[in-house]
Amino acid sequence: MKYALMKNNITREDLNKVIEHLQKDNPMLTNGSNVKEFEEEWSKWLGCKYSVYVNSGASANLLTMAMLKIKHPEGGEVIVPPFTWVSDIASVIQCGFTPVFVDIDPNTLAMDTNGIIKAINPKKTRAVFMTHAQGFNGLTYKILYWLNQYNIPLIEDVCESHGARFNSNTQKLGTFGWISNFSFYYAHHLSTIEGGMVCTDDSEVYHTVRMLRSHGMVRECNNNDTKNHYIKTYPDLNPSFIFAYSAYNMRGTEIGGILGKSQLKRLDDNIDKRNENHLYFLNKLDSTKYKTDFYLEGASNYAFNLVLKQADFNFVEKVMKAMDDNGIEYRRGSAGGGNQLRQPYLKGIIPDNYAINFPNTDHMHFFGFYIGNYPDLTFDEIDEIVGVLNNA
Repeated sequence: MKYALMKNNITREDLNKVIEHLQKDNPMLTNGSNVKEFEEEWSKWLGCKYSVYVNSGASANLLTMAMLKIKHPEGGEVIVPPFTWVSDIASVIQCGFTPVFVDIDPNTLAMDTNGIIKAINPKKTRAVFMTHAQGFNGLTYKILYWLNQYNIPLIEDVCESHGARFNSNTQKLGTFGWISNFSFYYAHHLSTIEGGMVCTDDSEVYHTVRMLRSHGMVRECNNNDTKNHYIKTYPDLNPSFIFAYSAYNMRGTEIGGILGKSQLKRLDDNIDKRNENHLYFLNKLDSTKYKTDFYLEGASNYAFNLVLKQADFNFVEKVMKAMDDNGIEYRRGSAGGGNQLRQPYLKGIIPDNYAINFPNTDHMHFFGFYIGNYPDLTFDEIDEIVGVLNNA
């Protein structure tokens, strides 16, 4: 592809940091001091108290739902969007909760605020799992107010939206909820190849997620009172191998920690360049054919959003052919395969043909795309991409 979804996201500078570590006489490779330093630096950058580095954003989702399950062993409902990555919904199901779906606002690609409020069941709703898709802010004052009124926790998926903010607020997304999840996959704003982060201001969540990340081992907890409780309660067990939960191995590596620390130094500059590219792209795009009026305040663009204004199957085929012929890599359906309600893993969980009840998500499924945006992309290259699209 002439125009890939991502290029040069891990630089020679990043790799040299890894090589320098590997050239030590006996380099630590599994979860160690570099991971801890990355967690601390990320927390400072984001503006939260605690961060736990894990091996993927999907693992961050699953650990978050596992934490919610500890709080609510009886189960319940979690409100989720049908326009998201598979692991957001899968983690809800895997932890024994029932997903309740809300259609998206086409201007933010996040769940519609009024739809969320309508879906809340005060007796059954355990959390609202908000995906800030494609770098857009999905929060509104109204939803924050009503969640506070109902005492329902907000969980933020910020996997594609590092550095995005709530409107003009200086506070970053990922600091408004009870827990937030980030992904450091290759194409994201910051990459550790694979990797993710669970972030929170709740000390109980922090200590518990550290245990859940590492087989449920009590020694991973940073709270001495908790450690001593388990040691005294189970005197017949080796204190180094007390397993409080039937958990997982989701630890990251030192290589990921090194890459994360290196990339974090230029993350803000990368975000600025991505946003600059995105505005240029939208200003050049033919607004009679494509949607250009997204809500951009606070955004931290992940990719160029290409959405047909009208549902036109003939035109969408022409657009795809034009991109294929000109080496423009794209993803139809945008985030993670489009409307998740059309995916086979939900068969038997939702009614047949349920997807058609979510028209905004379905429009993205059939007539929405994303195209790669990255700091190395030039305005001249964007002009060429837009020229292909406008002439389709």
